[in-house]
Amino acid sequence: MSLMSRVAQTGTAHAVGEDSHAVKLAELKRRMGSELSPDELARIMAMNPVRAENEVRTACEKVLDADPWFAHDREERELLVNLAVDGIFGLGALEPLLADGEVTEIMVNPGSAVFVERNGILQPAAVPVGDGDAVRALVDRILGPLGRRIDESMPMVDARLSSGHRVNAVIPPVSPDGPAVTVRKFRDKVFTLDEMCAAGSFDGRMAAFLRLCIESRLNLAVSGATGSGKTTLLNTLSCQIPSDERIVTIEDSAELRFAHHPNIVRLEARLASAEGTGEVTIRDLVRNSLRMRPDRIIVGEVRDAAALDMLQAMNTGHDGSLTTLHANSERDAVLRLVTMVRFAADLPVDVIEAQVATAIDIVVQTARARSGMRYVSGVSELSFDREARCCVVRPLFVREQDCDAGTWVDRPCCLVEAGRAGRIDQSEVDRWLSRTFSH
Repeated sequence: MSLMSRVAQTGTAHAVGEDSHAVKLAELKRRMGSELSPDELARIMAMNPVRAENEVRTACEKVLDADPWFAHDREERELLVNLAVDGIFGLGALEPLLADGEVTEIMVNPGSAVFVERNGILQPAAVPVGDGDAVRALVDRILGPLGRRIDESMPMVDARLSSGHRVNAVIPPVSPDGPAVTVRKFRDKVFTLDEMCAAGSFDGRMAAFLRLCIESRLNLAVSGATGSGKTTLLNTLSCQIPSDERIVTIEDSAELRFAHHPNIVRLEARLASAEGTGEVTIRDLVRNSLRMRPDRIIVGEVRDAAALDMLQAMNTGHDGSLTTLHANSERDAVLRLVTMVRFAADLPVDVIEAQVATAIDIVVQTARARSGMRYVSGVSELSFDREARCCVVRPLFVREQDCDAGTWVDRPCCLVEAGRAGRIDQSEVDRWLSRTFSH
């Protein structure tokens, strides 16, 4: 006896729980095939995706009109139609999580367990994504419109959705228990310094310091662990750049967003095709950006030999540039940069450290508290000690994980020098120094 027959026999049209919706959805999709064949749908999708979605909705409505037992009210009817459309054109059962503004990361593990990061905290999500084959079909559906593929010869992929969200997928053999999908969501609206201040990421003195750093065209590197808020802070700082300056952004996946800046060129790296051609690396883009008359170069994340080109760009007149990198501390950020530069050139360590110290003025360290809140945990100034032949990392600000506020431990010499050189109003620097070190 079919589900619809059982519902009619019991006189209950209301389906209870996610399982009932899953069964109804499967039946709806099966019957929809008689109204709109898969071949016809594929043909329409290739020519006009918007029309294809309308055709699917029309076919679903015909099935529901023909059998009133499918849905007992308009709300359930709309839910089933939207689930069917999402299953064909969107991310299926993940679509409600994408629409949830509090969810910042979606993780589908092998075995189809789903977890989300909500307000910085990981928690399970009762989402029926199906078995491994269904998750693999979801991955193929995501990658199809993007012109990307995943198979045994290329079992890992990074991609960017049209919405700007970043997707990573891995399949067997590198993920032996089944396919896994991770979706990193990004806000439509960029955080401001004031909003981050209100959220507890830092206080007003830090917000003012960061503004002064951007205005005085200091080179900044934001370092931290995965998920510590590096890209969010980088984006916020980027939006402080004056509108009369030309910005070139360079990223693996274009994630940075700007609200009103009139002069921006966004560059995005590209992986090699299936034939092994067409690769465009971050290093290629950094080199090309120098020919685009940038006032500021923003590298979304440096993780390889591109570090050498980035440092050289910062040392050849492109001051006020920004970047991020993975590191556990400000000192570790310097060590990572040295290691990455050695991927590109066999230079002595002291020469590389001199490049790092003269290119980057300030390192801002980010961290994530146990509560899920992201915050600035440290700020350090870089300089080069010519006698010791090494990069000196001088802490300016320190904030421990369990503290609501941090402590300024030293004055930023580079900011003071910027005021004396006229790159920023000296009175603004003096006011900040008085406010910060008056105690």
